Amino acid sequence: MTTLETGRFSPPAKTRAFTLLEILLVLALIGLIGGTLAVGISGAFNNDHPAPDDVFWQACRSAQKLASLSERDTSLSFNAKEKRLIWSNGQETADAAFDNSRGDVRVQFLRATNGASLILIAGQVVETQEVPRVVFYPDGTCMAFRAQFRFGTNVWQLAIDPWTCAPVLEKTENGS
Repeated sequence: MTTLETGRFSPPAKTRAFTLLEILLVLALIGLIGGTLAVGISGAFNNDHPAPDDVFWQACRSAQKLASLSERDTSLSFNAKEKRLIWSNGQETADAAFDNSRGDVRVQFLRATNGASLILIAGQVVETQEVPRVVFYPDGTCMAFRAQFRFGTNVWQLAIDPWTCAPVLEKTENGS
């Protein structure tokens, strides 16, 4: 404070500065923008592609939904040349593609019962007789079938429950 010629004190000249609230708001805004950019950039460089099982289940749910909504039988088949699952009810057709950048994906639809058409390939038992397509019905059910996947050197099967069109749960050793 300064003293004027009159003997009174005058307040100091106002200095320009940011308040604590303004600084905190700017830091929060920078953090928000930085977080958004980090998530966007990591998503752009993320090589996390859906697994063959995920693509298969998405196709099954879509075929089941199409059958229910259109009230028509809907077939699901695998196009080996294009590596796509295709479902159609005769009027509408849709498909789902597999990501083949990590290896070649093949899908076979097999009968639900274990037959005598099993062979041993690379130490794994695989089915050789397949059905060209499986059918989903308007009541929400499907034909009983198994899906056999070949992804690179891995081969595995999923048994499909015809009443729920969901995977058949297998019993474990403890019976649960």
